[in-house]
Amino acid sequence: MTQTAHGVEFTQQLSDTPKSAEERAAILANPGFGNYFTDHTAVVDYAVDEQGAGGWHNPRIEAYGPISLDPSAAVLHYGQEIFEGLKAYRHADGSVWTFRPEANAARLNKSARRLALPELPVEYFLGAIRELVAADKDWVPAGDGEALYLRPFMIATEAFLGVRAAREVSFRVIASPAGNYFGGELKPVSIWISREYARAGRGGTGAAKCGGNYAASLIAQQEAEANGCKQVLFLDHFNDDAVEELGGMNVFFVMKDGSLVTPALTGTILEGVTRSSVMQVAKDMGREVTERKITLAEWRDGVASGEITEVFACGTAAVITPIGVLKDTTEFIGSEDAKAGEATMAIREQLLGIQTGTVPDRHGWMTRLA
Repeated sequence: MTQTAHGVEFTQQLSDTPKSAEERAAILANPGFGNYFTDHTAVVDYAVDEQGAGGWHNPRIEAYGPISLDPSAAVLHYGQEIFEGLKAYRHADGSVWTFRPEANAARLNKSARRLALPELPVEYFLGAIRELVAADKDWVPAGDGEALYLRPFMIATEAFLGVRAAREVSFRVIASPAGNYFGGELKPVSIWISREYARAGRGGTGAAKCGGNYAASLIAQQEAEANGCKQVLFLDHFNDDAVEELGGMNVFFVMKDGSLVTPALTGTILEGVTRSSVMQVAKDMGREVTERKITLAEWRDGVASGEITEVFACGTAAVITPIGVLKDTTEFIGSEDAKAGEATMAIREQLLGIQTGTVPDRHGWMTRLA
């Protein structure tokens, strides 16, 4: 059986053993984040032929399950891998929508160029998420703050140990029902300052969404958790301790005059889709938004003087999360008793409203999937 999405035909090889309605309901009652996966996956293959021409082929929906890889597959040795993250939301009428998928497709290709992977035509990206969600639409939760998290990724599958770009690649999409990223009631989180570790360096892969960046952040994340913090803040230690980003989220500051400041993109900071959306939503609300260098010292002094009134982080998984305390063994900025700020919550409610269909979509950001 084939389905056509965005001009691309996807063959469907549906699972013989999908979860029962009862099993699925039990999972959706408390999905957590990244703990459970739907019945199917979308796959598109890439290969270079004997004439050196590369092309994508065999787009399909198949049963979710283990991936068979040769032990010498390039992804296992040289880390040629990239990924994306976006969500599918169930609206009040039962339809299912996603938020700015074209932006994710564009960023995937930007990451592909940096990691010497082939670019994926946008119609394959959009077709893959549309067909996967159509096959697994019963997995999309309807609870407050819940969504179906979509994880597109690309890996180098060629069996070859030479150091060069792989000539065989697999693009895949998996899906996982998701609740609140940090769990429970939304309240300000504590953030640990990484003094020893950096997330990325000049000329590196900081602007790409690749697994190596996250692997490099995990030791700092462990340090944060050991000190009672939910996330870690990375600084540019060679640039006046300029604020970069958290382990997986961008940072915003709300100033006394109601304006927003966020670190400028320097090549070491991921260009978040939620980040750019927050900037637009804030402008729509009449707030000035500035991208510039902001240092740890300015954060410290701004909170002390009242010039900085709120700080929040944003990303696809958690959407917007208020920051209460920034700390390490020598610093303590903010308050453990802090409440979520008014500006933070207003922007969050507006953005979530667009995503869930309760606020008009002025910018054409939403795409219907099912």
